[in-house]
Amino acid sequence: MRYAIYTTNFGLLGDARLLAEMAAEAEAAGWDGLFLWDHLEWPDSEPAVDPWVALAACAMTTSRIRLGTMVTPLARRDIVKLARETVSVDRLSNGRLTLGVGLGWQTIPEWGSFGHQTDAKTRGEMLDEGLDVLAALWSGDPVDHQGAHYSVKTDGMAPPVQAPRIPVWIGGTWPSRKPFRRAARWDGMMPIAKTVMEGTDLTPDDIAEIASYSKEHRGAEAEPMEIAKGGMTAGADDTEEPSAFEAAGATWWLESIVPWGNTREGVLARIRQGPPAGGKGNRPPVD
Repeated sequence: MRYAIYTTNFGLLGDARLLAEMAAEAEAAGWDGLFLWDHLEWPDSEPAVDPWVALAACAMTTSRIRLGTMVTPLARRDIVKLARETVSVDRLSNGRLTLGVGLGWQTIPEWGSFGHQTDAKTRGEMLDEGLDVLAALWSGDPVDHQGAHYSVKTDGMAPPVQAPRIPVWIGGTWPSRKPFRRAARWDGMMPIAKTVMEGTDLTPDDIAEIASYSKEHRGAEAEPMEIAKGGMTAGADDTEEPSAFEAAGATWWLESIVPWGNTREGVLARIRQGPPAGGKGNRPPVD
């Protein structure tokens, strides 16, 4: 199992300088990645920083750890601009970007407040079409796409460092099945409980079931998928929960660090403690 810091892009953490410092501290302390939420606005939580600006700053303070969003709602991002942003950060980081994508959380008012698509079914259609457009743009080849939601024509963009493309992880709420059929087409997933806002989390049995379901739709010959589980530990010695999810099939533990009730000193202190130790020494190298 690999271990990453998983944090917001608003409130206390809505500061690109602080996030870049956190990334450097995470790399020094033995973490394997840093992933950012992607919100334009969270109620009563200013300031907010654009995640691509913050990830560029993080790329400049690190050389090893994987960086990315978890997750970017494609339906409220200009698809060509997102292609440029992802390739720019992938090149800046020398091929260390992972793009997490999803529909976005329905109850956050940033959708309707800024004139973006509020219908979940339409956002799902935009996500599937948008991913295909992104993959085409990342290829470096000419693209002529005239679809239901996107129109793109270009002689080709410079591709990312990573080949054949930047890894894509799909976020989704369980027990909904469609996000995990979608994930089976890509490289990884981050499942959360549909009732997470009510305080209900996924169990290791849920992760095992999700892994089995996605594998069934992925096919026996396909490469294994990354499965990221978010959570919060008390420190580097608190290994029980990450170990249980690792045994169930999770390949990444995303240590949640949130602004509410936290301080800059507290955030940095947790990062400096390092990842949960159960499994340290067994992790494959981070590409």
